Amino acid sequence: APLMVDGLLAASLLANATVVLTSATLTLGGKFDAIARSVGLSGPEAAPADTPAPASSTPASSTPDGPPSSTPRVRSGAKPWRSLDAGSPFDYQRQGILYVAAHLPPPGRDGTSPQALAELLDLVSAAGGRTLGLFSSRRAVLSAAAALRSALDLPILVQGEDGLTSLVRQFAAVPESVLLGTMSLWQGVDVPGESCSLVVVDRLPFPRPDDPVVAGRQRLVDRRGGSGFAAVSVPRAGLMLAQGVGRLIRSDTDRGVVAVLDPRLHTARYGALIRAGLPPFWYTTDPQAVRGALARLAGTLPA
Repeated sequence: APLMVDGLLAASLLANATVVLTSATLTLGGKFDAIARSVGLSGPEAAPADTPAPASSTPASSTPDGPPSSTPRVRSGAKPWRSLDAGSPFDYQRQGILYVAAHLPPPGRDGTSPQALAELLDLVSAAGGRTLGLFSSRRAVLSAAAALRSALDLPILVQGEDGLTSLVRQFAAVPESVLLGTMSLWQGVDVPGESCSLVVVDRLPFPRPDDPVVAGRQRLVDRRGGSGFAAVSVPRAGLMLAQGVGRLIRSDTDRGVVAVLDPRLHTARYGALIRAGLPPFWYTTDPQAVRGALARLAGTLPA
């Protein structure tokens, strides 16, 4: 596999056509720069055709309300590009909560910690099921399933114990159920309504360090004097987390909580950058406030 595809795309695709690249999750820290560089758009953002490019070299900024408000002059030979964040029909501040369990220990290599499993149990109990659990490994899924099955009298659905389509159908049909899985569930699962009121992420989805392509890309950036972790792993984790978080609000009537059991999203320097690429949920690190909100959604506490 090629370490980088930017040159290939720039020469074979972008040089010969006008291209529209679109997805629900393309920004990191609210900007499109990382994805633009990765596909061969090496120049800064261009001004709209009817707007003269200013002499300033200040990076452009994209807003949900229209084209960039400030754009630099395009360097000679670089392909001009523009970005647009079209916004969302959902009122994320009102519909959802982003909870980071900042009191937990950082995840290690020995699997899910007892503290994280206890936190998961408390959250699922408060929600009365209604939980989609997104995990970084099969080992973490099995640990979570064992802990929940030993403590709760709820249907616990586990990826691998049935076909994925059948599991998602059962999860949608039985609101009190819990669906646990790995990367296959981070994208494409569409379960609007009360069956998915809680999305739990066990850890930030950084690429595996033994992935040869990712490792090669990081080494290349390091050799060029940059930070391979910041340039490769952080954007990958941010985009993947945004995909997973997007499983919660699927309609304008959905309500719920995204719970991230990895304190680095709150404490690490890159945590704020990754959070800026997520929907603008109400943000908290208070476990009691979140459990109360989940219990009200489940109808076990007064609204």
